[in-house]
Amino acid sequence: MAAETTVFNLANVLYRKDRGIGYVMVNRPSVLNALNTPTWMELDKVFQDARDDADVRGVILTGAGDKAFIAGADIRELAQVTAVEAERSSRVGQKVLDLVENLGKPVIAAVNGFALGGGCETAMACTIRIAVEAAKFGQPEVTLGLVPGGGGTQRLPRLVGKGRALQLILSGEMITAQEAYRIGLVNEIVPAAALITRAEAIVQKIASNAPIAVRLALEAANKGMESGQSQGMLLEASYFGLCAATEDKKEGTAAFIEKRPPQFRGR
Repeated sequence: MAAETTVFNLANVLYRKDRGIGYVMVNRPSVLNALNTPTWMELDKVFQDARDDADVRGVILTGAGDKAFIAGADIRELAQVTAVEAERSSRVGQKVLDLVENLGKPVIAAVNGFALGGGCETAMACTIRIAVEAAKFGQPEVTLGLVPGGGGTQRLPRLVGKGRALQLILSGEMITAQEAYRIGLVNEIVPAAALITRAEAIVQKIASNAPIAVRLALEAANKGMESGQSQGMLLEASYFGLCAATEDKKEGTAAFIEKRPPQFRGR
C-alpha cells in the first residue's frame, strides 16, 4: 500500500488518501451533512479520483461530527425545485451513487449517526455498511410528498427484500441500527470509538487479495443482480476464466502450494 498522505479539502467534502485508503467525509455538520447539489458534485469528483488512482485500494465514507452520516437531502434546496429540476437532481444523485457502487474497489460506509433519505441511499450504494449503535436509518421521503430519488426504491428491496423495503419506504419510519442489522441493511454494529478502525481493517483485508479478482467479483455480483441469475452465472464463468489468465492467479496458487503469503501485483 502507498505510504504518503494526500489531502483534498473541498467546500463540502473532505478527502484524503493514506496508505492505500481513500477517506471521504461529508463535511456539513451544521445541517447534519445534508446533500445539496454542490456536495453531490464534490462527491462525484473525489470518487472519480479514488476510482482512477491505482494506489487507492478501498474507500471509507463517513459524515462529519457525531450526529449524522448523511441526514438526507438539503430540504431548503429541495423546497425550491421545479418538477424538471427535481428529476434532473435525482439523476445526478443516481449517477454519483452508481459510481460509488461500481467503483471496482470496496467502499465502506462508516455510518456514525442519522442515515436518512439520500443518506440511507448513499450507504446502500456502498459495498459494506457498518454502523454505530446510535445510528438510525430510513427513507422518509413520503412524509415530504416525495418518493426516494437516489435509488432507494431499487437498492433497498434488493438488500432487505421487497416486503421489508416497502414497509420502510411507504411508512417513512426510522429504524435503529439493531433493526437495520437484523434485516440485513447493516453488516456490523461497532462501538463509535472503533468505527473507522474497523472500516480500515475491512479495507485492508480486502486489499490483501488480488486486485483484479476483487474488481471482477464486485462487477459480477452487481451485474448479476441486475440481469438475473442465469446471465450472472455466465458472467461469473467468464470472469473466472479471465482471472485464470492473470499473473495474480499463478502467484496465488503457487503461494498456497508453497505455504507462503501471496504477493499480488494486479496483473
